[in-house]
Amino acid sequence: MSDSILFVEDEHALQVTLGDRLRKEGYLVDCAGDAEEGFDKATRLPYDLFILDVMLPGRDGLMLCRDIRAAGLITPVLMLTARGRTAEKVSGFKTGADDYVTKPFKMPELLARVEALLRRAPVRPAPLPAIYEFGGVRVDVRGTEVLRDGLQVNLSAREFQLLRFFVENPGQTLSREDLLTRVWGYDASTFTRTVDVHVAGLRQKLENDARQPQFFLTVKGFGYKFKP
Repeated sequence: MSDSILFVEDEHALQVTLGDRLRKEGYLVDCAGDAEEGFDKATRLPYDLFILDVMLPGRDGLMLCRDIRAAGLITPVLMLTARGRTAEKVSGFKTGADDYVTKPFKMPELLARVEALLRRAPVRPAPLPAIYEFGGVRVDVRGTEVLRDGLQVNLSAREFQLLRFFVENPGQTLSREDLLTRVWGYDASTFTRTVDVHVAGLRQKLENDARQPQFFLTVKGFGYKFKP
């Protein structure tokens, strides 16, 4: 099986040029144009390597690397950084990057670093189940569909992401701040009420009695726990 690479780069021309070259070398390449899309793909699909440009719109590549590591992914990360930006390189290593290449770069150098990172990459873990069931609820992760007693449940995109995180981490006590980082992709304690609102939404739609939840439990003074 060919190694798969996620390339997060907002410059379309470089996406095409580097993507085509990596494909010619036999790699499977997927691209994202910003950190939001990159984080969604990185946490939803299996990859063997991430190539992240530091200079991304909104959340930069350093923050994306940090969030990828916070999500528990150990996939190697190769950062692309501008020449002379030593601070970015140091920050990259601190946030969990494995290597970096300075732009503008020579293609043979980048390919050599890609090959080296893939050689020492950890064995890809077994994929998580695509279907989860609890009570009368059926969650199809790949199909992004939720059924309750055979009837479709309409969830917002964020509610589905939160539900997916819960079902993939059963029994774990999760703080509101942790959920913000892992599901929303940012860390801001002033927005923890957002978590409460979305958990309440899941209870209303998936619990028999939202006032006495059976699955989405409150851990007083800390956060929440999913108990299937």
